[in-house]
Amino acid sequence: MSSRTSAVLDPDELKAFSFRVWNYKKGEMVSLMIHLGDRLGIYRAMDGAGPMTSAELASKTGLQERWLREWMRGQAAAELLDYQPAEGSQPAGSDSADEQDGRFELSAYGTAVLADEDSSLAFASGAFTGGTPPEISEKLADAFRTGIGLSYEEMGPNAAHRTERMLGTWIRLALVPQIIPALDGIHEKLSAGAVVADVGCGSGLALIAMAEAYPNSTFVGYDPNSHGIERGREHVAERELTNVEFNVAGGESLPDEPRFDFLLTFDCIHDMPHPSTVIKAIRKAIRPDGTWLIKDIRSKPRFEDNLGHPMLAMLYGFSVSACMSSALSEPDGAGLGTLGFNPEVAEKMVREAGFTRFAEHDFSDPANLYYEVRP
Repeated sequence: MSSRTSAVLDPDELKAFSFRVWNYKKGEMVSLMIHLGDRLGIYRAMDGAGPMTSAELASKTGLQERWLREWMRGQAAAELLDYQPAEGSQPAGSDSADEQDGRFELSAYGTAVLADEDSSLAFASGAFTGGTPPEISEKLADAFRTGIGLSYEEMGPNAAHRTERMLGTWIRLALVPQIIPALDGIHEKLSAGAVVADVGCGSGLALIAMAEAYPNSTFVGYDPNSHGIERGREHVAERELTNVEFNVAGGESLPDEPRFDFLLTFDCIHDMPHPSTVIKAIRKAIRPDGTWLIKDIRSKPRFEDNLGHPMLAMLYGFSVSACMSSALSEPDGAGLGTLGFNPEVAEKMVREAGFTRFAEHDFSDPANLYYEVRP
């Protein structure tokens, strides 16, 4: 036993610290339950249905009542479902389908966050994809020893799917109706017919949203992750779009001549092993009157200034498990990580690459800032 644990510890402080640690384990378990609720369509089945028993939900979903009962109780314990007890409700260990609790309900707020992927910017359950696979955890542990992380390609199809579910709702609901009209002249250019590139396009959701809204324009996606590009091509085929093309390639592969009227990089500069190289490539590929729109994590330069962020621990978890890992997936990687492309860093890097205009936008997005950059 270490000298520190053999010392006399204040029992109340020990209990509080222990609770803090176990609370994160609770979060892990609740996260898994959210994933199951999303994956099985349980939240969608409860949307607008009012208070329900587990038997009623089983009848509606075709899922097993006993499993739903335990899941619903857990969701009520996590305060994600509202619970209305019934008189004479049975003990928690009761196994009979006839021995029911009261009723469980998904509130309007629960619907917005957990069920409504089509029209709610607050939708979040798509971010819960079942946790990190054990083989990826093993590779991340090795990265602490070697210093070399995993690229998104090495993280496999699950990483591409998770990114799509996390960002898809925002792209569908905000990019075309809210963001593009706020940029100087972009709506007019896209309407008339422009050439657009999305660097780090993932599965192409931004490209598809714009391609459907602006059929006169041409849209080109670049991403080194073949899993994301494969999903993007499937989406384009399903929608029978003819103005979208994809390249399994990083931003370094952009053409050397000014081709693009509008470029986008969404939540990806901080993931890149060589962001300065990509930014220089973007500078060469953009037309003299072009616009580059950057979307990246809302953060401040000093760690101390970020400490008030309520989701800071989660963001650093994302960084170690994905963003910084990708940014260090090559021996000389920059390793910016999730919070590394703050406004000061962003403006410095784009000006060093030869851009002269840098404007910061705040579109009331609690997670991200936006930068409108021009040559």
